[in-house]
Amino acid sequence: MIEVTLTSLAVDSRGLPVVILEPVAPAGEARRVLPIWIGTPEATAIMLAAEGATPPRPLVYDLMTTLLTRLGVSVARVAITKLEEGTFHAEITLLTKDGEEVIDARPSDSIALAARTGAPIFVAEPVFAAAEVLDSESAGGEESQLAAFHEFLDSVEPEDFSG
Repeated sequence: MIEVTLTSLAVDSRGLPVVILEPVAPAGEARRVLPIWIGTPEATAIMLAAEGATPPRPLVYDLMTTLLTRLGVSVARVAITKLEEGTFHAEITLLTKDGEEVIDARPSDSIALAARTGAPIFVAEPVFAAAEVLDSESAGGEESQLAAFHEFLDSVEPEDFSG
């Protein structure tokens, strides 16, 4: 498993939100990022959590966090575990009084929950390898990386990542 960080949220050329994950400890020279298309409500929830904003009323993920806390359960980690037919799959590992419990989840829900709880995010190496975007211009600095990635977002379709 590769530990990743939520690098940014972006919008592709069709206006669809994309969450961008990047390894915490990059390997090699090329910058590796993993784009995952998500829904608008999930993107909004992730953005609010990333900015530390508190909505006037709890969102679903705020409610989930409150329920887990009140039940004495914490989120140990979330992991994007599979990529099947262009669809990412994830798991949320909870720490309960009886030990670890692993729950099947969507990546967007997992990331939104991790953003609220501070839980680490991981991606299985085969998943990252299958859907990563390499920036071979890393030596050109941050501006070249950003420009290349925005150009990629303008041209890529979610279907490009299906097997």
